[in-house]
Amino acid sequence: MDPVRVGILGLGTVGGGTVSLLRRNAEPLKRRLGRALEVTRVAVKDPSKPRPVDLEGIEVGTDAESICTDPNIDIVIELVGGVDNAEPLVRKALEHGKPVVTANKALLAERGNELFRFAGEQGVDLAFEAAVAGGIPIIKALREGLAGNRIESVHAIANGTANYMLSRMRTEGMEFAGALQEAQDLGYAELDPTFDVDGIDAAHKLALVAAVAFGAPINYEALHIEGIRSITREDILYADELGYRIKLLAITKNGPGGIELRVHPTLVPQDTMLASVEGVFNAVQVVGDAVGPTLYYGPGAGADPTASAVVGDLVDVARTLGAPPEYRVPYLGFRADGMQEPRWAPVEEVETEYYLRMQAQDQPGVLAQVTRILSEEGISIEAIRQKEPRPGDTDVPVVLVTHTTKERAMRKAVAAIDGLDVINGPSQLIRLEEVDAV
Repeated sequence: MDPVRVGILGLGTVGGGTVSLLRRNAEPLKRRLGRALEVTRVAVKDPSKPRPVDLEGIEVGTDAESICTDPNIDIVIELVGGVDNAEPLVRKALEHGKPVVTANKALLAERGNELFRFAGEQGVDLAFEAAVAGGIPIIKALREGLAGNRIESVHAIANGTANYMLSRMRTEGMEFAGALQEAQDLGYAELDPTFDVDGIDAAHKLALVAAVAFGAPINYEALHIEGIRSITREDILYADELGYRIKLLAITKNGPGGIELRVHPTLVPQDTMLASVEGVFNAVQVVGDAVGPTLYYGPGAGADPTASAVVGDLVDVARTLGAPPEYRVPYLGFRADGMQEPRWAPVEEVETEYYLRMQAQDQPGVLAQVTRILSEEGISIEAIRQKEPRPGDTDVPVVLVTHTTKERAMRKAVAAIDGLDVINGPSQLIRLEEVDAV
């Protein structure tokens, strides 16, 4: 059979890794597919720029749109990134009947509903495994491997940069700024680290995961997002003393108030596998009603891991070229007429446990005032500890962990506590998740 001809838009880290992987594994890929996968055209900003990849036999140019309309291209891989610059190219390829494989989480989180609808109208595939968790095939696991389950929850360490920084803050006693500088020096963090440290990257991924898990439209706007800028080495130390690790978690679950969508720093029990995920690695824990808790672990970024996901999608799409849409796996795992709009739970209705750290004046009666406020809001305390003051400080850190309570009540209580004359606010509030052991 004739080879499947592939055009790639963008030849950065992932694009270069994809070309290299396709060349390196050309023979086993042909045996899997029954025909060769050949990259014939690539679009880049600067064709003269040296590339650490063999481009022999590949036409390298600057006209990305012409690849999307080229009748000699069977599948387009979009790796240019961004939203406004990538969307027209994806639409152009779909409009010309070409399936698209993308690693663009921001594009799909923000414009995915429209793009999937358009792809369906054109009768072609839009595949996106590489957009979530790098080399971990979590989309395929949710969409196909766990299709027999009603998904109950997903807890994910979905950003390697943030996880690396929190790991270094714990093991080396670094503060946020030092951990960020080290991550930038090693190339894990961008010069502008906003997407990583403020939780936006993890939120883009969670929006896609939740849609596949629950058969719902992508709803990035419903997400509650917090990053790790406020986390201190003291928080990490105190959490460790209490038997927890702090992780930036992306969480979606079918809670009492509806589907929760939240990204934030979280205390995770030390004896769980999620807590043991260190450095730049990612992990996704999924709980299904039939299978129970399952964990998927691996590298969440990088040339080869992400290329692995890109090429996996490429093989899937190539297998169904020309097949009627009804014989293909739906984009989000549910048929278009089977998607349902759930109730999205506002974060104020979330019920969980909390870690609260406050700076209190070292005098009698302070704890009594704090516990009175918590009691008035119906919040019970699981553990409370008063720490030693820093040299020269006139106040002391007080750390407590609550039993399960509603976010609304906890926020109200913290506002009242911070209003006390004996508290030097603002206090630090971090949610706690008792995730299932795997």
